Amino acid sequence: MNSKYFKTAGLTAVAALLSTLPAFAQDAPKLDNGDTAWMLTSTALVLMMTIPGLALFYGGMVRKKNVLATAMQSFAICCLMTVVWMVIGYSLAFKDGGALNAYIGGFSAFFLSGIGVDTLSGTIPETVFMTFQMTFAIITPALIAGAFADRMKFSALMWFMGLWGIIVYSPIAHWVWGGGFLGDLGVMDFAGGTVVHINAGVAGLVCALVMGRREGFGSENMAPHNLVLSVIGASLLWVGWFGFNAGSELAADGTAGMAMAVTQIATAGAALAWMFAEWAAHGKPSVLGVISGAVAGLVAITPASGYVGPTGALIIGIVAGLVCNASATCLKGRLGYDDSLDAFGVHGVGGFVGAILTGVFASSAFGGVGYGDGVTMAGQVWTQFLGTIATIVWSGVASFVILKVIDATIGLRVTREIEMEGLDINLHGEVVH
Repeated sequence: MNSKYFKTAGLTAVAALLSTLPAFAQDAPKLDNGDTAWMLTSTALVLMMTIPGLALFYGGMVRKKNVLATAMQSFAICCLMTVVWMVIGYSLAFKDGGALNAYIGGFSAFFLSGIGVDTLSGTIPETVFMTFQMTFAIITPALIAGAFADRMKFSALMWFMGLWGIIVYSPIAHWVWGGGFLGDLGVMDFAGGTVVHINAGVAGLVCALVMGRREGFGSENMAPHNLVLSVIGASLLWVGWFGFNAGSELAADGTAGMAMAVTQIATAGAALAWMFAEWAAHGKPSVLGVISGAVAGLVAITPASGYVGPTGALIIGIVAGLVCNASATCLKGRLGYDDSLDAFGVHGVGGFVGAILTGVFASSAFGGVGYGDGVTMAGQVWTQFLGTIATIVWSGVASFVILKVIDATIGLRVTREIEMEGLDINLHGEVVH
């Protein structure tokens, strides 16, 4: 063969190599401005769910003497969990844990080490992803506070929430979303049915049981002092939830659009179901009932929002409204525990209902996205159940241990005198006139 052949062959090989470079470039992570803009918006919406949304929702439902203390809990938890998440929580939830990665992340992002202006997570800046997930880590412990409203020391609250965020929230977030064993098992939890709602609801129930009932529970009038505040808070939660659910797609695409649609549908269905159930039972539809039903629908559609269609969403909402109504009224009354603002009755129970029904209505027969290869509806429902059990056990046991340690050191509960007079004046030196 002559040199002309080798020259031609060489040029052909170089040309072939150069032709592959665009493909390599396309495989590299690249910032998407549209996705980033949506995620910046979603992050702000989810933060709004806690402050001011949850602060107003819970604040309006307590007695007037405790409204400031209740709103303060949401605000202080927001500040505390921001720092905890920045220092250690994000790293434990979303970084590689090496040999223990099935159960917990690592320390590579301790104090957000290695995360800079140009660091990407998929198509968005990692700073945006981290902050978006931070807002989840903020609202989850804030939800727990509804279970023990009116009776926990503020110092105990700060210790409990800080430790709980590290020991309970971050590991469970890792199990489902960070490469842990529940995600590998195939648990479908699009936006936090297990990570947020079952987790918070179970912890809230444990808090209520460990701390006991409020003074005067069952004999004194403990009706909400200002339901207008609660309506505003519930409305802010509803609007913010679009960031919660549609934002969990981490992209501005069709799945995010469907997640937004099914969130609206399920919430409306649950609110109506609770309202009509209460109307039939008591002769009047209450304001507290309809907003509680709406929150139950938001909770139940959370794990399903990226997997189900409109019909499935409507059924999930209706079932959640009816079941959570029964849980917050009949179940709590019969068992006698004092879940002050129904953190367990709505979030724990609603999260469980939503997680299980996700396995049903993700089926393409109901307009859902379908299952993985070889996975049946029964198999997916069983996987969903296992995910809920793992969350219930760890959240319940770890929360109990944390509470007992705090009680043995600084004490959990305010004195009877402080509780009777009110937390606002005694814990914070301020009152609402």
